[in-house]
Amino acid sequence: MGYIDAGVAAGARLVVDGRGHTVASHEQGFFLGGSLFDDVKPDMSIYREEIFGPVLSVVRVPDLASAIALVNAHELGNCVSLFTSDGSAARAFSRQIQIGMVGINVPSPVPPAWHSFGGWKRSLFGDHHAYGEEAVRFYTRYKSVMQRWPDSIAKGAELALPVV
Repeated sequence: MGYIDAGVAAGARLVVDGRGHTVASHEQGFFLGGSLFDDVKPDMSIYREEIFGPVLSVVRVPDLASAIALVNAHELGNCVSLFTSDGSAARAFSRQIQIGMVGINVPSPVPPAWHSFGGWKRSLFGDHHAYGEEAVRFYTRYKSVMQRWPDSIAKGAELALPVV
């Protein structure tokens, strides 16, 4: 809620306010409903810092090159979304952006569990992402076994390379 207060104080337009959200039968709980900011500027804390939870900030830029430059200049790199009807712009954005999770026409590009998850830059902690193939690699030890089974009788181990 402090970030929502800070965004309002900085001049961002709070389109949807999730403060004061209650859940039936849990009125004494601590809940925050979905919140949406528009007209967010790069110098605002709600842009500079990662806000986890149901808070989305919209930063408007004049063109694609400005969007790519703005996002790539940020020290964090968790996720970003681009809303467009131009496939060429979507491809250029996806290729040039330096962010771990990229969404095209989706507001929260967090992939299903079989994909790796996590950001780049200062948004990544450690050497691997949280789940998906990278998590499997982290918790397992790989072994490669190459085999060939020519027709032969059991002779036990042979300690010489066969010559054909």
